[in-house]
Amino acid sequence: MDEELSPVPVEDSDDKEKGEKEMSFLDHLEELRWHLVRSFIAIGVFSIAAFVSKNLVFHTIILGPSRPDFWTYRKLCRISEILDFPTLCIDKLSFIIQSRQMTGQFTMHITSSFVIGLILTFPYLFWEIWRFVKPGLYPKEKSAAQGATFYVSVLFIIGVTFGYFIMTPISVNFLASYSLDDSIANEFDIISYVSTVITLVLASGILFQMPIVTYFLTTAGLINHTLMRQYRKHAIVVILVLGAMLTPPDPFSQILIALPLIGLYEISITISSMVQKRDEKALKEL
Repeated sequence: MDEELSPVPVEDSDDKEKGEKEMSFLDHLEELRWHLVRSFIAIGVFSIAAFVSKNLVFHTIILGPSRPDFWTYRKLCRISEILDFPTLCIDKLSFIIQSRQMTGQFTMHITSSFVIGLILTFPYLFWEIWRFVKPGLYPKEKSAAQGATFYVSVLFIIGVTFGYFIMTPISVNFLASYSLDDSIANEFDIISYVSTVITLVLASGILFQMPIVTYFLTTAGLINHTLMRQYRKHAIVVILVLGAMLTPPDPFSQILIALPLIGLYEISITISSMVQKRDEKALKEL
């Protein structure tokens, strides 16, 4: 008599997903550890590559805005010729960069290499964070956050580009030309110069995340487009103050920095309105 074979139990997909989601606290820590390990490895690889490429990273990129042949200055001179407005052209920067500490140049070499590595790996870093957070979200939250890595990365790149080619050269030019007395020479320490460039570039990259932040806050029901429109004037004042803090105290620089931020705020209002209409439509269909 043939032996009757008992059916092999098949694990239900829902139970499987539930079992995968039900992780202990230590399991979560272990998973987080590997996400962080991969992130630090990525930063390390790009930072080492930047450190080795000293001439490209430091001479061309970091010190670029300190020379009158920088791309932004050349374009401003070109525009000044077209508009017949000579004061717009920046063909001379009256300052020198010095290293007043024995470890100054080496420290800034390491610091700038790390920042370059951080900027280049930012999309991957956010993707790793998203991979860790995503399993704990509800299906509706996952759907709302679809494409987050792409949009966050694009806005960060645009912000960094704006900070490097607009904010940084404007600030450097103003600070280089500002003088209390002709007897005082502008001799900037390398640490001060690099710190200023890094701050402006990273701050710009973070500020350009405004539409993403607005999207998630509206989805969570914390803000809405009506509220944002109501406080538009207050927001503009805050943006102008923020622009004054991030740029030299001259009206041209502040307006140049404030305009993109005001534009981002208006885009954020539109995004908030779209999210509200989507949620209202979903409620009506229930």
